[in-house]
Parts: sequence; C-alpha cells; structure tokens
Amino acid sequence: MSDQSTSHATAPADRDAAEAEPQPGRSASLYALALRQDLRGKLKIIGSFAVGDFGAELVHGSDSLWLVVRRPERGGLAVRAAYAPGGFETVRKVRATTGDGLRLEAVSALGTHRVQVDGSGDDLHRLRVRSTLMPCEPLLVPFAPRDLYPLDAGDDPLGSHGTVHAAQRGPNSGLVYLTLDDPAFGEVLYFQNLTALNPYFRATGTKPMGVVGGEWPELGYLPPCPPQSGTPPVNPLPAGEEVMMSDAIIVLRDFGATSEQEKARQFLQMLGEAYRALDLPRPCYRDWEHRARRTLKDLQKAPDATCRSYGHLYVRPYVAAEYPDSMVQMTIMASLYDFAAWSGKPIELADELAAGMGKFYDPRLRTLRRYLPNVGEDKDANAVDAWYLYHPLRNLARLALDGQDWARDLFLRSIDYAIKAAHHFKYVWPIQYDVRDFSVITATREDEEHGQTDVGGFYAYVMLQAFELTGEARYLDEARAAIDAAVGMRFELEYEANLTAWGAAACMRLWRITEDARYREQALVYLASLFHNCEIWESQIGAAEHYSNFLGATALHDAPYMAMYECFDSFAALEQFVRDSGPELDPAVRMLVCEYCKYVLHRGWYYYPDALPADVLATENRNGHINNKLSFPLEDLYADGSQPGQVGQEVYGAGAAFVLASRAFHQVEDAPFRLFCNYFLLAKERTGDRALSIQLTGTQGCTALFVIVRHGRAKLPECQLVTAGGDPIRPSMVADERIEFNVPADARVVLTWSQADD
Repeated sequence: MSDQSTSHATAPADRDAAEAEPQPGRSASLYALALRQDLRGKLKIIGSFAVGDFGAELVHGSDSLWLVVRRPERGGLAVRAAYAPGGFETVRKVRATTGDGLRLEAVSALGTHRVQVDGSGDDLHRLRVRSTLMPCEPLLVPFAPRDLYPLDAGDDPLGSHGTVHAAQRGPNSGLVYLTLDDPAFGEVLYFQNLTALNPYFRATGTKPMGVVGGEWPELGYLPPCPPQSGTPPVNPLPAGEEVMMSDAIIVLRDFGATSEQEKARQFLQMLGEAYRALDLPRPCYRDWEHRARRTLKDLQKAPDATCRSYGHLYVRPYVAAEYPDSMVQMTIMASLYDFAAWSGKPIELADELAAGMGKFYDPRLRTLRRYLPNVGEDKDANAVDAWYLYHPLRNLARLALDGQDWARDLFLRSIDYAIKAAHHFKYVWPIQYDVRDFSVITATREDEEHGQTDVGGFYAYVMLQAFELTGEARYLDEARAAIDAAVGMRFELEYEANLTAWGAAACMRLWRITEDARYREQALVYLASLFHNCEIWESQIGAAEHYSNFLGATALHDAPYMAMYECFDSFAALEQFVRDSGPELDPAVRMLVCEYCKYVLHRGWYYYPDALPADVLATENRNGHINNKLSFPLEDLYADGSQPGQVGQEVYGAGAAFVLASRAFHQVEDAPFRLFCNYFLLAKERTGDRALSIQLTGTQGCTALFVIVRHGRAKLPECQLVTAGGDPIRPSMVADERIEFNVPADARVVLTWSQADD
C-alpha cells in the first residue's frame, strides 16, 4: 500500500453526538461506528499501565475487549484484544505484572478467551497483545473485523487524520506503518506475528495473504476466513483446543519523521524492535561447500544444463529449457570464479563459459544483447527488461576489477550504450523496451504508474564499478544522477528484491566515495523497501511445512513466491553494503541486514529439490522439468504452501552454492579444519601457530552459529573457543565432522587448537 492521506477533520474533544456524525462524502464502517459508541459510554476498565509517555487501559466493550493507548491531548489507538459477537459473559483479571502488563480470562458464547498484554521500552515503546480462544464447540469463522483504530483527542476514530505509509503485500510480513498526524500522536508500526497463527490458518484452511492493512481509520489485522458462498467451506476451529487468534506487536514512536530518508530509518528501527520480540527459527548448519562441488559436477556433466552454439558452451536458464542468455552466462561464470578464488583452484568451466561471451555483443549497437544471434523465432530478440541490460555488466566489471582483461574490454565497449539508455529514459526506466531504439514495449507494472523503479540503484552500482575501474569522473556523476532520480519513491521503490539490495549497496558505496551523507541516508530508503517486501514469519501451511520461508524476500514487489536467484544475489549485495557501512550504521539496520543474510544460509537449502519430499514438488512446470538428482535450485517457494517448482528448476540460480560457500566458509592455513559462520566476519587474524582472533559483524542481542568443520581425513583437534575476555564458550554440538558453537553476533572470539598428535 502506498502513502494514503485521509481527509478526516479533527473534532474537538467536547463535541456532542450531532457534531460527530460522519460528514458528507466520508464513509464509516459499522465496526468503527460501534467502537465510537463504546468509547462514548462508560466502559469498564479492567486494568491499566504506562509505557513511557503513553497510558494504556484494557477495557470491556459491547462485543470486544480493547486496549486503548493514549497520549494526553494527542490522541491514541484502540486495539481489539478479543472479539465475541453477543458480548462476554464474564471477564476477570488473572494476574497483573509489576507495572508493565495485564492478563485476563473471559468467557463468551464462543468459548474461553485469554488475553495477555505487555509493554516495554524506554526509547521505542513496544506493546504486545496476544489473544487466544478455546472454542466450546467446533467453531466456524465466517468473518472477524480488523483490530486497529487511530483515535482523535476525543477518542473518536472518525476524527483522526493520518497517513498509511506501508502495509502487507501478499505473503510478506503482516505489518502496517502509519503516522497519526492530527492529533500529533506519533508513528505506529503494527506487526502481526503470523508465525503464531499457523494453527488457525491450518484449521480453517485459510492463508494470510494481504491481511494486514485496511482503510483509515479501520486498520490492522483482518483474520482470513473461508470464502462465503451458497456452500461455503466447512473448516472449524476444533472444540477444546486453545488457538492463537492474534499476536500483535505494536511499536510506538513519539514524533513523526519529516523526510523520506528519516521515515525509512524510523521504519527500520521500529521493525527491528518488533523483530526482537519474535521467537526466531533455529538456523542449521548447511554444507554449502559440498553443495557447490555437487553443483559444479552437474554443470559440467548434465546434458540438460548446457548447450553448444557457435563452437562455445552456454548455460541454459532452466533444466532442458530456454535459450542461452547473457545474464545467465555471466552470473554462473562470476560465481564460479568466486569459488575458484576461495578454493585456490582454477575451474576450467568458468574459462569455457567466458570464451563464449563475445557472441552476445552487438557491434552495431555497441552493447551486450540478452540472446545470441541465433535465438529462436519464438523470442523477441530485441525486447529487453530494463535491468537486463545492466546485470551482465556488473559481473563483467567484477571480473575486470579482479584483473581479467577480456572482461574489462567487453565492459568498456558496452558501457556507453548503457549510459545512453539511462539518458533516454531520464533515469526512470519502463518494464521492457526495444534495445535498438528504446521504444517502450511495457511501460508500467500492474499499478499503471511505476516501471522498474529500482533499476536506477543497480545502474548506479555499475557506474561506481566503472569509476573504480577507470577513475573517470563521468561515471561518478552518472551514479549520483541515478540515485537522485529515485528520491521520492518511498515504499514503492522496490521492483525486484536483488536490484533493491544492490541499490542500497550503491548508496553506501557512493557515500564512502563522496562523503555526502545524503547517500548514506538514501541507502535506508532502499532497505526499508526491501524489508517491507520480506516474509518475517515462518509458514506451516501446506507444502511450506517442509521448508523455511523466514525472512525471505519475495522475488518481485508483487510476487507470490521467493526465488533463489534473487535470494543469493541480494545476499551478495548486502555483504557489500555491510562491508562499506562501517560503525556509523544504525544498530537496528545492521541487525536486520545481518539476520537476513544469516537466514539465507539456512532457508536457501530448501530450494534444492533433493531437500524436499518428492511428493510436494510441482508436476507441471512452466519451464522445462524438475530433476531432483541435479543440484540446481527450484525457482519458486511459496509461503502460502503451494507446490514448489511451478516455474521450474533454475540453472541460472546454480551460482548460489558457489557464492554462499565462498562467503560462509573460511580457510585456516595449516589446520585440519575450516570455519563456518552464518554472520559475516569483520576481521580474522592469526595470533599464534594455533590461535585465531575473529571479529563478527553483528549486533548485541543476536546469535551467530560458529562451526569448526573437519577438512581432509585428519581428525578434528581439540579446540577451545573463548570470548575476548577469556570466558570459555561451550559447544552446542560435538561430532566427528564438526563442532558447533552459538556465539554473540557482535563478539570477538579467540579460537585455539591442539596439534594433531597432541
């Protein structure tokens, strides 16, 4: 949801009923009107507490229990804590905590309700409202209302005036981010913990797609219900089983932001505060090195993975499907070179793929084309998605900066046409155009307003590579112009997840080069848009019970699925972002970025069909077919539990294993082991013959998985891991092949080990 300003006027606190009637042209839902009527009456106060400057009361309404949060003369919020058509028979306080929360139990015709309310935070104020129901009979739920209503200074939801900046999109996090402007209550992030609601979704056969949002003043969570018709589905909540109906985390901020960049920073800080309240999935060790070696073998030997043309070897985008493609060729090749540099051993396949790149070059246009000249007639050889012109250039520049002359030559021969396209579109790209004359084929996405909104950030990153490669100031000017053109997009900035991540990396790099703080702040706008489009919940619906989707980004701003290519390419971009950020980076931002990358290493494993039960894989595929013996990832995993692999098995995503292995595993010279860590290492220093000092990049309160992995045939030596202060860290798991530790994500640790024959 984009920014939506309301037209509601603020009514005086002492207005009478006639003055508070809805104005002409303004609609009001029956639930908003019912709440207003309740708040006008003398509601029974069950309990109260304070959180900072905010006062909170739990009150008993006609059909709901409400948590009402107020600031004196500055409005408030009403949060529906429990709902029972027909009202509650009894309500009693069970236990009050020491000043920061309330517990109660209520009985209605539906069954037994339990509500738990907690508050915390001296800086950002956090409330949590958890509500369960134990039905007395098998309970059908045809409808339940939303649960969040901004209030004016007189407790009237219809008198409040504010802006919704972001709301849930599809399967992404169940959040709504808003400012209550008049009265000046401040900023609110409402976050529904969808993970806790899995039993409800499974029992009712529903899916939480786009369920958090609404129209002012009726916002928050709309519980998904079976579609109603002449013969609606019959999926009841079972009698006698307690089920979580809502787990709302609400973060409050005293003052609203005045700029797009500040709003992005505040959103990320508030999202970080909500994130810290969650029970996080436990990430597992993944042997990405072994996966990478399997993938390399399949790329070399599987006939469905590659084909030959013009005497050269080319990668197919999907298993046994699609034509060779310059983006695919470059991303696989660059990933192979990464893995070769990490392992210290050349990979012949990378050189073989590099030899064929010249055939994608069009000497007349002086640019790389998507397809080879002999592409089939079923393809429009001249149609190019806006980002496709630039992605191969980024990987060419990477190889050029690593000293590969052929890549430098091809990059510099292609870069001017890339700039020409940017100038033609004034740094605001459509979805697709004709590469010959820039005539637009598809101008906008489904909103009929925006094209590929984050291409400018990606383009800026390519320009900064060109600047690093040549030292020519014109490339730096291009990067500035592209980033500046994206200002004002707010939460509409993301088109494709990995492009948005590279935009954040470009901004941070641009700040490092120019020392212009505007670009460091603009990086947060890209990140806010990226995390707005993440699934910060763990689904157990349908096929999703067999894999993890936690903290995964949907491939596109409106995509129903996560994709492996966008997953690992975002990981690579965010690694660059972290390394360029330095200590100035806001702790909440650092936490979210590092946690995202941590969970890539965990959930990325499930894209591979051999990691999933065969019977959950899609049997009809849009591209090619699935071969679960090949170590190539599926394109698509779904939070809504749909069958994985409907789009196909992407060979172009095969670079994931090489990238993840080369980032997560670390060589230790003259030691019979390697190190694995699911956080980036900021520094690693050999301080003795058998001693290593390591600094992690994370933030306080988070945990990293640190693993000593046997390498070669020698047994693991005796190892000791201690904090910088000398406190020993006990292993969480010890086996012949590895030793696992859970360490603070911001720690400096010292690893020592014995000689092999000690």
